[in-house]
Amino acid sequence: MGTPVAMTVNGKATSADLDPRTLLVEFLRDHLRLTGTHVGCDTSQCGACTVHVNGRAVKACNILAAQAQGAEVVTIEGIGNNGELHPMQAAFRDHHGLQCGFCTPGMVMNAIHLVKKHPSPSEETVRAGLDGNFCRCTGYPNIVKAVLAGAAAEKR
Repeated sequence: MGTPVAMTVNGKATSADLDPRTLLVEFLRDHLRLTGTHVGCDTSQCGACTVHVNGRAVKACNILAAQAQGAEVVTIEGIGNNGELHPMQAAFRDHHGLQCGFCTPGMVMNAIHLVKKHPSPSEETVRAGLDGNFCRCTGYPNIVKAVLAGAAAEKR
């Protein structure tokens, strides 16, 4: 018998009976088929699985789905508006803030949260704020440029 879990994901109510050990990232990817949330390390080190839970950037491999009971969860699939890219997604595209793309969903989700806390971040603030997200392609200079451009676009 599973543990009943209910939450809102990308604006839609969802529920399931899950093994109590099910991670939020597993629920999103395996049960809801929202595969934009990537599993990179399973140890909360890389940040590829970052989503928003009740407005906070959270590494979904480090939280049980049951801990998100009743929460508002937003994944990379839920940040655009009517088919349009979120300003941070557009900035990553326009400033080549991605290479292989594996880290990009987590980077974008963490960057959006960072900019909510720091609407006009400095380069140093961006670098510190993305400290828990790893890009194995070493694309950090363009990622920082993209976050700064995304912050400016969100102010408009």
